[in-house]
Amino acid sequence: MNTKSDEDNKIFIVIISIVATIGGFLFGFDSGVINGTIDGLQASFDSDSAGTGFNVASMLLGCAVGAFFAGRLADRYGRRSLLICSATFFIVSAWGSGAASGSIEFVFYRIIGGLAVGAASVMSPAYISEVAPARYRGRLTTVQQIAIISGLFTAFVSNYLLADLAGISTAELWMGFSAWRWMFWMELVPAVIFLLALFFIPESPRFLISSGQQEAGKKVLVKLYGETLGLSKVYEIKKSLQEDHQPRLGDLIDSSSGKIRGILWIGVGLAVFQQLVGINVVFYYGAVLWQAVGFSEADALLINVISGAVSIAACLITIVLVDRIGRKPLLLWGSVGMAITLGMMVFAFANGKVLDSGELDVGPWGPLALVSANAYVFIFNMSWGPVMWVMLGEMFPNQLRGSGLAVSGMFQWTANFAITMTFPILLVGIGLAGAYGFYALSAAVSAAFVISFVRETKGIELEKMVG
Repeated sequence: MNTKSDEDNKIFIVIISIVATIGGFLFGFDSGVINGTIDGLQASFDSDSAGTGFNVASMLLGCAVGAFFAGRLADRYGRRSLLICSATFFIVSAWGSGAASGSIEFVFYRIIGGLAVGAASVMSPAYISEVAPARYRGRLTTVQQIAIISGLFTAFVSNYLLADLAGISTAELWMGFSAWRWMFWMELVPAVIFLLALFFIPESPRFLISSGQQEAGKKVLVKLYGETLGLSKVYEIKKSLQEDHQPRLGDLIDSSSGKIRGILWIGVGLAVFQQLVGINVVFYYGAVLWQAVGFSEADALLINVISGAVSIAACLITIVLVDRIGRKPLLLWGSVGMAITLGMMVFAFANGKVLDSGELDVGPWGPLALVSANAYVFIFNMSWGPVMWVMLGEMFPNQLRGSGLAVSGMFQWTANFAITMTFPILLVGIGLAGAYGFYALSAAVSAAFVISFVRETKGIELEKMVG
């Protein structure tokens, strides 16, 4: 293969990977948009703290279901097919969430959006890992996290601008509808772009070969890698697959011992710890958090924008590092860094005093809380944010990838739901210091988990993965 051919292949791989990451963008946008709508939801649906928590977290129930079934359905119908279905669900959810007249209707559309987010969260990195060469697979999969954070950032900016135009998020903006409703409808633009773009990318070649479509898979591999390497990969993929059956959930049970494979426990551990450190409390409730310590709604939304920009910068650093120093070191130092910065936030909150209004006055410790929170967000997005998805997309053998992602993704979103649902309750019960103390402890425990159980996947071809 000549140099020009190699370059062309690389460009093609990057382009189709970017299309797949639009799903990550929507995942981020859909997660971030809720941040600026909480006041509107409370006012429109007259909900208490528990009700608000469920309205916000309801999407995550759909995410858990979507992530679980996406992996299995993708093994049957294809990675791209599931992404097309997700894009359609994004469109329906974006319209319905903004149009909802009550909590039940709102929750219904949020669950539909959750199905889309859950499916995209596991299928986008899986698709990228199955089309990208090992030497820069980590960088391309990390682009998925950049897309997620870019979606969050775009939602934060959109929320801030719409609230600013209307005065506050609950005020009327255009066509007689409140600003918070338009925050949801803004998602329609990237959702439609995602749907259309998916029709121009190929199906995963590893799926095509595993499903018996040998010629179609060979054509895609040759287009990706050139004639010689492409045909070689056809042989490797066929060899790595068990020819007697299609991938199935039962493959996660070791046939010799009858026990769940250790690789699945590691995947579940990575997925759950990513949520137990409390990152989505910052993403979903950032505005509530900063208003709770005395910032105005406008200032709180602006802080979210800053956090989004910080997150993107962190992901760009990860792109440089992930294929150089590996996945495990980034996870380990991320755990340590998050434990320290979360501990600093706990210190600031613990030294504040609750006012008669219910707000927490952190006094001179306000700057420490703000800097620590943004440092925490930066460290998360330089480590566990992208690297967990990189690991899940590559660590499972071909036969187990769909099922392993399904189960790990379900646990990830279930943990996300639990953390998100409980935060408003914890805020009232044990306060910010207590809540963030738990997240800090989880970060410290995650460091021990990485040291003890996680195996490096840098530079290893997918056909060489064992579990």
